[in-house]
Amino acid sequence: MHTKRLPSELQGPTAADLAAIEREMPLIDAEIDLVDAEIRVLTAEGGPSPLDWRRLRRAEARVTRVAAELAARPAARKAVA
Repeated sequence: MHTKRLPSELQGPTAADLAAIEREMPLIDAEIDLVDAEIRVLTAEGGPSPLDWRRLRRAEARVTRVAAELAARPAARKAVA
């Protein structure tokens, strides 16, 4: 019986794709935390508290820090080039 191969875009991520996702996971996690902090600020009953604002600033700083660390890695620069 002959099986037909799926087009490459339907076969799922390659090992290289999964490795890239794994390298970027700290940034993905930081961005998720930032979105959570933004939602909290936007939906806080009675307005955001000073703690909500602090969480937002810390989440923004974390995204910036992790993105800079990721950009400084040699593997990240090769992937972009």
